[in-house]
Amino acid sequence: MRLVVAAIGQRQPAWADAAWEEYTRRMPAECRVELKALKAEPRAGRSAAQCLQAEAERLEAAVPKGARRVVLDERGTRLGTQQLAERLTFWLGDGRDVVLLIGGPDGLADAVKARADETLRLSDLTLPHALARVMLAEALYRAWTVHAGHPYHRE
Repeated sequence: MRLVVAAIGQRQPAWADAAWEEYTRRMPAECRVELKALKAEPRAGRSAAQCLQAEAERLEAAVPKGARRVVLDERGTRLGTQQLAERLTFWLGDGRDVVLLIGGPDGLADAVKARADETLRLSDLTLPHALARVMLAEALYRAWTVHAGHPYHRE
């Protein structure tokens, strides 16, 4: 199984890229994490709806055929580490690739949200995209360690 993070926004600060690489490097081959950083639609002269539509098309093209679609949205289900580990275990058992979709400055188009198999919330806080990616990579790594039976500091 692959975990594919399809995210609008190609350029991130060096610290975010380094942190992303560190956490994703730790993931095992049977649960690797891949980033598909997609171009954000230029906002100048375009409405938010036009930008969302263009970005939705890019996101759709990045979704592997047959993949489980997991939208990251502020209105999604809130999960703790243990619950994310349970979701990861389910995803691994399902056998399909999983794509986690992260929108741009205007979020995600309603059509993208409507096609989601799941909608998860990364945080109650508003996060810059670079930090959200790092937090997601760390959360996936930590969920993997729990799934693999490593001790979790909260137990």
